[in-house]
Amino acid sequence: MQKRYTLPLLLTACLAGCASTATPVSQPAAPIVMPPDGYPRPDAASSPSAEALSADVPPIETPLTIVPPPVGKPAAPAPRVPAISEAQGRATLDKALPPKIRDRAGWTEDIFDAFTALKLPYTAENFCAAAAVIEQESSWQSDPVVPGLPNIVWGKIGEKAAGYHIPLPLVKTALLKPSPNGRSYKERIDSLRTEKQMNELYEDMSAEAEKIGFPTIMKKNPIRTGGPMQVSIEFAEGHVRAWPYPYPRKGGLRNEVFSRRGGLYFGIAILLQYPAPYKDMQYRFADFNAGRYSSRNAAFQTVVGRLSGRKLARDGDLLSYEKGQANGGSTLSALQTLDNRLGMSDSAILRDLKQEKFAAFGQTELYRKVYALADPLYGGQAPREQYPQIKLKSPKITRKLTTEWFAERVNGRYQTCLQRATR
Repeated sequence: MQKRYTLPLLLTACLAGCASTATPVSQPAAPIVMPPDGYPRPDAASSPSAEALSADVPPIETPLTIVPPPVGKPAAPAPRVPAISEAQGRATLDKALPPKIRDRAGWTEDIFDAFTALKLPYTAENFCAAAAVIEQESSWQSDPVVPGLPNIVWGKIGEKAAGYHIPLPLVKTALLKPSPNGRSYKERIDSLRTEKQMNELYEDMSAEAEKIGFPTIMKKNPIRTGGPMQVSIEFAEGHVRAWPYPYPRKGGLRNEVFSRRGGLYFGIAILLQYPAPYKDMQYRFADFNAGRYSSRNAAFQTVVGRLSGRKLARDGDLLSYEKGQANGGSTLSALQTLDNRLGMSDSAILRDLKQEKFAAFGQTELYRKVYALADPLYGGQAPREQYPQIKLKSPKITRKLTTEWFAERVNGRYQTCLQRATR
């Protein structure tokens, strides 16, 4: 390998490894959605009025790509939530937020503006759900600090350098080169505190790589999440194609995710701007971590496992994919052993499983028939929602953590918030 390629390859691999976050782990897997027919489309140039937040405006849900309509009866309409005025909404939010957070007025405005732009009802439950995730992910820091980040980065660089038989001191010497902001790359790594700073470091390196002919591998920024809700940049990129971004952009969309207002906007969108079939908010928290509808799908896997006598991983993924194409999986295999009992062909089962990332899966022929078989086994009501069992992995995690742990932690914060907001 040519020596001039060593530095960018090392740092690309390093930053890719260090950029992986504990939570959320599967936001990109959630489908990006378009407003259904009849849903008031937002005006990209202005914020919607408070009256537009009436509950007869359901959350957006139909996918960007055309998906065949589900078999079976249509979903029941969402229950109406009484519309409340902007003043009432602001009063509710004020009660929901912790009394002692830095720049409380700024947080209040950014959260309220996000709810308005996303056409989400101003309720204590919704405000507290957002607040609980913010508190869990960033402790109310707009650009959360990652403890020990320089050591994590140098550790990753050292691992990669060893793979190329390059001593770490030699790499550090190469990184004494001044970066575009005047400081050396080594100085910047030594003082790293946040993912936003990592992102800026990578962007500067990428710009220099173009100038001096580094490999094109530097073109793809590996920093995948950011902001006070640790939202996926991939989700944000898809969301703006479906729902106009309400704020003037300062630079690219990636920069907006790392800002407080943009990070809150996209984080609240992935948490609340979809119809979830759950009785309790805690399953939305699990979905935030594992991907939309993972809690519904995990319960479905439990039920299919009992019907088929097979042990299935309860991970919320009903199909495996390769290059965007469904290519089977253990849940599909288990269902195919039940095709006679279900009265469905293998192709029909696969057809319905392809709805797994959408609300429509709950109205498919497959879903209805599986639960018709399972409900008697559970005394009349098989589980419709369960925590997905997923282990969280990241260079920043030093303990054994799971999606269930995340959801329970956030739910505890949510319950505390509700007590404040409903007093």
